[in-house]
Order: sequence, then C-alpha cells, then structure tokens
Amino acid sequence: MFSLSGKRIGIDLGTANTLVYLVGQGIVLNEPTVVAVTAEENRVVAVGKEAKEMLGRTPGNIVALRPLRDGVIADYTITEAMLSYFIDKAAGRSRFFKPEVMVCIPSGVTQVERRAVLDATMAAGAKIAYLIEEPLAAAIGAKIPIAQAAGHMVVDVGGGSTECAVISLGGVVVHNSVRAGGNKIDEAIANYTKKKFNLLVGERTAEEIKIAIGNAYIEENPTASAAEPGKMEIRGRDTITGLPRTIELTEVQINEAIHPVLLQIVGAVKGVLEQTPPELASDIIDKGVVMSGGTSLIKNFDKLMTKLTGVPCHVAEDALLCVAKGTGVALENIELYKRSISKK
Repeated sequence: MFSLSGKRIGIDLGTANTLVYLVGQGIVLNEPTVVAVTAEENRVVAVGKEAKEMLGRTPGNIVALRPLRDGVIADYTITEAMLSYFIDKAAGRSRFFKPEVMVCIPSGVTQVERRAVLDATMAAGAKIAYLIEEPLAAAIGAKIPIAQAAGHMVVDVGGGSTECAVISLGGVVVHNSVRAGGNKIDEAIANYTKKKFNLLVGERTAEEIKIAIGNAYIEENPTASAAEPGKMEIRGRDTITGLPRTIELTEVQINEAIHPVLLQIVGAVKGVLEQTPPELASDIIDKGVVMSGGTSLIKNFDKLMTKLTGVPCHVAEDALLCVAKGTGVALENIELYKRSISKK
C-alpha cells in the first residue's frame, strides 16, 4: 500500500556511535558520531566512519571532533549538520515529503538540552521531531514487556553516559544517569599507559585496547580450563624521548586501569536500587537487571555488576542495537508509547 507521507526514522544519537532505524527496513546506518570540519569557516568535510578515520590525523586546517559530549549536544551547528547528513542518507536526498524523526536522549537531560535536540532535528529537515528517553528505548529494544505493572530495570551503558532506570507501566519510575561510559574508559586506559609506561596513545588506540583485552572482573581462582589472560602489543609515543615505542599490555593491567570508571557506573546502578519502591525491588530481584549499550559488552562486566549489587545481571542480545531498535518500535507504535514521548 502506497502511503502519502514521508519516511519515519528513529535515531539513537550516541556520544560514540549514531544508529539510524528506518521503519519498514530496520537499522540502516551505524556510524561513529564524529564530524570533520574546516578550521576557518566551520564547513563540514566528512561525517561518520570517514571522519573517525581522521581523528588524531588531521592537518592544521581540518578538525575532527565529536559534537556530543556525555550524551548531550556540545556543538549545536555541527550536530545539526550531522543529523541532516544521517537523515539524507537514510531517507534519500531528493525527498518529496519530510520524514518524521524520533531521537533518543538520556533521561537526566535538562529542558534546555531537550529543546536543543528538538530544534536541531527540525532544522535538519524533519517534519515532526519526537524525543524518547534512552532507558525506555533500550527496554523496548531488549523486548522487555514495559507496559506490565511489574518492575524492570535497565542499565544502558553508552559512550558518554550510563542510564539506569526502573520501568513499570510504560514509564520511568526511578532513574539515575552518570556521565561515565565507554569514552571515560578509553581515557582511563590512555592515562594509565601515560603514567605507568610514559607512553602516549591516541583515542582510537585506547578504544582498540578496550575492545581487545578489556576485562571488568578478573576471577581470583580461575578454573584450569579458563583461557590465559589476554595480552596485546600497543604502539605509541614515548613521553620522555618523543620517539615511537611498542609495549605489551595484559588484561590484568587494563582491569586495574578501568576499575575506577566501572565502579562509578555500578555506583549509579546502586543509587537507583536504593530509591526503588520495595514492590518493584522484589520484581527486579526475580527478573534481574538487563544491560544494554556497547560498553556493556566489556568482558565480565555483567559478573562485576552482579557481584557488587547482589542482583543478577545479564547483557541483552544485540546490546549495541537495543536503543535504536526500541526507538524504531516506539515510532511504529506511537499510540502505545505516546505518554513516554515528547514531540515538536
């Protein structure tokens, strides 16, 4: 059936990656939230993967930057240009009807930050802009039946922020967000190599280390069958000689480097559990905590969370895509979720 309306697009606007969901097709884009602009006239040169390749490698007249910081817009103009690029790529540049766009935002954002996202989305070419809170979208994407009168807890660990929320009857009952996530973990790794080995590594190298040998919880008495701790050779610049150098890092060292950031994230989860009404708390103990977001995929993060909170935790399937999928589902069933959505 031919519909006389524009396309409907759900955008998970993350600090590290942006995912775009097109109603009827599923996830059509998954690109880094990075924009390269010229230093003089602030003209956009590249967006997404192409711009990420430029991070730390640009000549003086081009700057590669992340327009979102800690889950909220830090640079309005560049965010608008980036949204426009993603909408054009998903809906086609020569479109007769403007698309309806739903964007995900952290649950702790201020009214000013909400307004900035709505305005940037409208300016980027949307007919109607909707906002949905990240934990709700993550819960919908993880196939949690949020409309029931039962408590479900979701922890969405993204690049810039971690969102924890208890959801019941289709709404957020208690929430807490902490501005710590994948980017802070990358920073912690870079600081660790600098302090311990006098080696400077870039943002991209730190992220590669996290993905390859990041481990949130090292078991004290691993079984004989457990794999050997991971090791990785990394290259960077020596802070003393100024020359390139290679060192070897182990899982145990990376665990030591990232532990303080992980404790900050677990602290936010504990904060929510402490404020949860007793009836919902008993539901959460039964069902456990669902973790989503790319950073929740760090090895053994769910084990660390279970150990420190005493509540069973498990990572949702397709953790990286939960929020984008949930945004798409909410957009497809807008009547069902209209209480949880703000629009312009």
